[in-house]
Amino acid sequence: MADKALIILAHPARKSLSRLFADDAKRALVAAGSEVTLIDLYAENFDPSLTEAERAGYYSQTPENSAITGHAAMLMAASTLVLVFPTWWFGLPAILKGWIDRTFAPGMAFDHARDFGPITPRLTNLKRVVVITTLGSPAWIDWLIMRRPVRRILKTAIFGLCAPKAKFQMLSLYRAEKTKRGQLDAFRRRIRRTMPGLVSSALQHV
Repeated sequence: MADKALIILAHPARKSLSRLFADDAKRALVAAGSEVTLIDLYAENFDPSLTEAERAGYYSQTPENSAITGHAAMLMAASTLVLVFPTWWFGLPAILKGWIDRTFAPGMAFDHARDFGPITPRLTNLKRVVVITTLGSPAWIDWLIMRRPVRRILKTAIFGLCAPKAKFQMLSLYRAEKTKRGQLDAFRRRIRRTMPGLVSSALQHV
């Protein structure tokens, strides 16, 4: 059974490093035998706003997720998930945060806890998660001053709860606006090397 890979791209520019990296990841995954779906959130004008009905559905017996079922179904079916985006102000782009708000919802990514217990993860098919991001800042600010907030939020608060068995990797290109050609080429090679590893690991659990 082929690995099902879902790539989520969140960058408003048609020509960007994020777009370049998403295409690199897709080509490498396809070459490794994955079934790949790439969703460009900006290109499809994804609405990041959680609706009133969706929010109310968080605590009802029948959650309202009719507007997001297509994305949720692809997320739930994926064994490999790749998120590609720029880090802005040490956080996620609003459109990606909204995608998470709307798709990582009860009945799709998790079930509510009973009493004071932990939530029940539903993304049990997800085996690997890789995050590819660019930052304008140098690495020491992200690591020492900010303590890698994007990594902590994604790894611990989101995938740690909704897909606790998924292996998490993060590839960060620092000082992206000043990256030299040799550094860019090395980072792209790192992406291509990572993708086949994602596939082989995911297939071991299919």
